[in-house]
Amino acid sequence: MDRHITRKFEIPAGSFVMFMLISLGLWIVFYDRIALPLASKIKGKPVRLGLKQRMGIGLLCSCASMVAMAIVEYIRRGIAIEEGFSDEPRAMVHMSALWLLPFNVLSGLSEAINSVGQIEFFYSELPKTMSSISCNLFGLGALAGSLAASLITSTVNDVTKRGGESWVSSNINKGHYDYYYWLLAGLNMLNFLYFLACSKVYGPCQGDNEDPAPASIREQT
Repeated sequence: MDRHITRKFEIPAGSFVMFMLISLGLWIVFYDRIALPLASKIKGKPVRLGLKQRMGIGLLCSCASMVAMAIVEYIRRGIAIEEGFSDEPRAMVHMSALWLLPFNVLSGLSEAINSVGQIEFFYSELPKTMSSISCNLFGLGALAGSLAASLITSTVNDVTKRGGESWVSSNINKGHYDYYYWLLAGLNMLNFLYFLACSKVYGPCQGDNEDPAPASIREQT
């Protein structure tokens, strides 16, 4: 994909992750310093999203990011084939790489909303004597997610290559990464439904009963 913004400036391929980090940071600042104070001022009392609400919204953002990526990859692959690059996976397709921004922004929002919510959930639900365990539970979940991702990729590769070219082929123009992203979007949605079921069984969170005032409000009191 064309990574040029101007004729002379080209975004390095590895730098696209910065858009995810920027959206992550901007959301945290917006939520704590603008959204919550404004909502609290309108309602006349401190308000905030519950822990389970934030985790659920984060899961939906993750699902939306996979849908965005699947659509972009479907278009990119079609253009590559039309331009005769089926056997040239490293060829530059005449499509702006900025189309990857929705994926990166939604991924950043997912991390900002879900991850912070998870960490707060662990700290609020476990006893204070288990704070060190609370700190490590999020990392344990990330580790399990990485292992699951590797298993899914390997399974998809083994199953799909039986019918010809693997979905996750090293030649991205012959593979079907768009199908792969649609699969991940479906798994994300199943994960969200599972989360809803677990949330209903778990009941209310202790953290939702604590002082919900954001930092900007607490500083004023």
